[in-house]
Amino acid sequence: MTDSGFRVSLSWVLVGLCILGFFLGSKALAAGKEEEGNHKLPGNDIPEDYNDVRPQGANDIDDGSISSAGNGEGERFELCGTDLSTFLAPPYGNISNMICTPIWSSFVLRYLQREDNVMTIILSAVYSTGWVGIGFSNNGLMVGSSCMVGWFNRKGHPRIKQYYLEGFHASQVIPDKGELQLVEHAPPVVALHGAMIYLAFQVKFPAPLSHQPIILAFASRYPNLYRLTKHDDKTAIWFDFSQASVVNIGSTYKRHHGILGVIGWGLILPMGAIVARYLKHKDPLWYYLHAGIQFVGFIIGLVAVLLGIQLYHRINADIPAHKGIGIFVLVLSILQILAFFLRPKKDSKIRKYWNWYHHWFGRMALFFGSLNVVLGIHFGEAGNEWKIGYGFLVGIILVAVIVLEALSCMRRSEKPILPPSSFQMNPI
Repeated sequence: MTDSGFRVSLSWVLVGLCILGFFLGSKALAAGKEEEGNHKLPGNDIPEDYNDVRPQGANDIDDGSISSAGNGEGERFELCGTDLSTFLAPPYGNISNMICTPIWSSFVLRYLQREDNVMTIILSAVYSTGWVGIGFSNNGLMVGSSCMVGWFNRKGHPRIKQYYLEGFHASQVIPDKGELQLVEHAPPVVALHGAMIYLAFQVKFPAPLSHQPIILAFASRYPNLYRLTKHDDKTAIWFDFSQASVVNIGSTYKRHHGILGVIGWGLILPMGAIVARYLKHKDPLWYYLHAGIQFVGFIIGLVAVLLGIQLYHRINADIPAHKGIGIFVLVLSILQILAFFLRPKKDSKIRKYWNWYHHWFGRMALFFGSLNVVLGIHFGEAGNEWKIGYGFLVGIILVAVIVLEALSCMRRSEKPILPPSSFQMNPI
């Protein structure tokens, strides 16, 4: 009776943890929507030293949270107050009313959007060697974006080309290919003025641009036969062309989504499975530890899924493999939670089938959960730190499993084999 009462109490505790998980997930979604609203209305949180610098005659912008690449009004005027007509030929050097804003590092974006959806874009950045590029993405990811890249080769000859990013390898960055519809009567140009390089081009879009994911990158090494070298640094921003505002593309969501996924599926849930396999001799302690750990891991994984949904709606990060496996793992996790409440007694005839179901569904959930963490790190372009960190975590878990399995085999081999109680030796 005491054990039964304890199990009932534990059930109510775990139900409370589930409710707490849904509550925390809803709070995370609400916080995400509030943050997104703050980004969409940046005029409510404009820095005190903000000064929208643009050429004389440019349209005023009342709203805008513009990232500054300079350290004061003088430097910002130097970035945006340059007379383009002194080194850029028409139509780029004589366009008035262009909006100018620093967007990242030393990168400065000038643009003008016409009513026919033709946009003139002039990107400038500090330059010494290598290449500078700007890409237009559908979902904020590098793969699938079309980019304009400019540089001056070792002989000082200007080069500018469109590239299409089919993948992460250099061979998958295809020159003279892309989805940007460049205007024929205004060919792209690249120019040097002082320490700055200027990439100028005109693109016709199917509809007026408002919120648009943009990729920015540069490298210090020259392209090799028009094959781009690996970038030294890059970033993704969400640029609002209607308000000239810049925000990071879900960087906080991506980081929290990844951290919770690694903790839930890479650490806590495998720990719960290890407890169930190697602490069976500590009955019933192993059972309560296993159930409690798995419920905590489920809650963390659930919050990670909710943040992933918020990330999808925020930047339209449509990654079918990662999304599909995530949904599959979530379904398996819910089935495992249901298995706890539907667990038959040990002497039940269906207990054997319940064990098969619970063990194999759990193994599949752990396998596909770990696989999805790897896919998330890959498609999210998280960097080597995440790869090394998760690889180190998986290595520790594998070593622990090997050691515990060896100890378990030794313990089973040392256990004496007792004869059946009904066996009697013949008297002499």
